Amino acid sequence: MRKSVCTPIMLAAMFMLAGSISFAEDGAATYKAKCAMCHGATGTPSAGMAKAMGIKPASDPAIKSLSVAQIAAVIKNGKGKMKPVAGLSDAQVKDVAVYFKTLK
Repeated sequence: MRKSVCTPIMLAAMFMLAGSISFAEDGAATYKAKCAMCHGATGTPSAGMAKAMGIKPASDPAIKSLSVAQIAAVIKNGKGKMKPVAGLSDAQVKDVAVYFKTLK
């Protein structure tokens, strides 16, 4: 009896974990293609880019305090000198925002 109850629970956990890994991978790939050139591969822009565009690193407390929804809004609408990122679906925008929150 115990084995028959644990198996569905384990399968559900595996599917949930696989789904979150997929989102992180999708967000990472889109980030590298669309964002890393300005924001840096690890979320830390080059000194020149940071100064020219006013970009803060992902580790900055003001950036860390942003929600996924707030980051997604900046991606879609732009902010300051950053223009909106064109050509992304809503799902891609969310995936990038979730991935950006993981950067240190």
